Amino acid sequence: MLGDYLISGRRASEIAASVEAGVGSGALAPGALLPPMRELAGALGVNPNTVAAAYHTLRERGVIETDGRRGSRVRARPATAPRDELRMAVPAGVRDITSGNPDVRLLPALDAAMAGAARRYAAEPTLYGHDPVVPELARLARAGLDADGVPAGPVAVTSGALDGIERVLAAHLRPGDAVAVEDPGWGSVLDLVPALGLRVLPVSVDDDGPVPDSVARALAQGARALLVTARAQNPTGAAVSAERAAELRAVLAGYPEVLVIDDDHGHGIVDLPLNVLGGVTRHWVLIRSTAKAYAPDLRLAVLTGDAVTLDRVRGRQRLGPGWVSRLLQYTVVELWNAGSVDHAAVARSYAERRDGLVTELARRGVRAHGRSGLNVWVPVADETAVVTGLLGAGWAVAPGARFRVESGPAVRMTVSLLSLPDVPVLADAVAAAVRPASGGRLD
Repeated sequence: MLGDYLISGRRASEIAASVEAGVGSGALAPGALLPPMRELAGALGVNPNTVAAAYHTLRERGVIETDGRRGSRVRARPATAPRDELRMAVPAGVRDITSGNPDVRLLPALDAAMAGAARRYAAEPTLYGHDPVVPELARLARAGLDADGVPAGPVAVTSGALDGIERVLAAHLRPGDAVAVEDPGWGSVLDLVPALGLRVLPVSVDDDGPVPDSVARALAQGARALLVTARAQNPTGAAVSAERAAELRAVLAGYPEVLVIDDDHGHGIVDLPLNVLGGVTRHWVLIRSTAKAYAPDLRLAVLTGDAVTLDRVRGRQRLGPGWVSRLLQYTVVELWNAGSVDHAAVARSYAERRDGLVTELARRGVRAHGRSGLNVWVPVADETAVVTGLLGAGWAVAPGARFRVESGPAVRMTVSLLSLPDVPVLADAVAAAVRPASGGRLD
């Protein structure tokens, strides 16, 4: 069951720490079955309730999961082993297209905006008790949301999209609750959910977004929240089409208590329309990050949603960091007012490289996905072999294991560092390393 590893401890905290230490060191492998509570209690000479409390703590921390009579196991990818650890060292001379970062040449200069923010701050220094959201930022954000058809709602600001997702989940869910998450999907979310003590229910994705039948199954299995990437889905580039949004809204109509989170991190770098799911259920949020279009280091995302959810998020935020720096908010206001980013030109630049790579791969018999955003996703027969083969050819690509739960092997390539002449060269290398996969979905 556990091999040579011996769980130790007399108190619940000590037993939990012993298991977590085994997971962290690798002595307890992902999927390892833990002893039944009564059996472990007998071996340690403690009350079964003590072991039950230890297991409960481990579930809350996302270290183990319990499946009824099948017992408790170390999570397939526990919170102590984040997916970013799957990154490889890139040798000198190898082109690194693994990062998922935007093209820095398309990001605006920040010096003028920050100088303007400093002037605003000098005129009205931020003190305790001030409104946590700069009113002009809220007005500009709400106008943009209204233009995209996002339902009316108050505005909050968090330190990026992931911070917003975490705060929204924590506002409604409790350890043990299930969350329907795209598979393949954003690796940070796939780590965050179990780290919060929540269970991941994977949902299949195609080029138009989450597959309705898969979403319906997850909701029927008890998912209390659904996370959807509206556009520029990471890693596949999927974008929720109008037809798909209508199908998903019809599914969600039967589950009015499910929390729906729309992640619009692709705002500003994608020219496809936004098709939101928010507003169908009682609790919903749309998160719009500034990272990809303006600068990852701005660490600012705007949230809107139903009044109850936003009130919970803002209330809990007041008890922690209090607010996101108004200097950062002023900087974003300056960037927005100045029209610092030509969104159409940025979207066109990424599309030329992304669509070009998908087209060149298709000409070589390799199926790839990349409807929007920064990345191209290529299903493969043998992930390790393809990653290794491309590394030998001078290209470092991201292994699909960083982004998937049940979906099949693949590799992800970020186009932001490619030039147009690079595209056919990379396509040749991929074609040489990949055995073309068949099928229509991204698994």
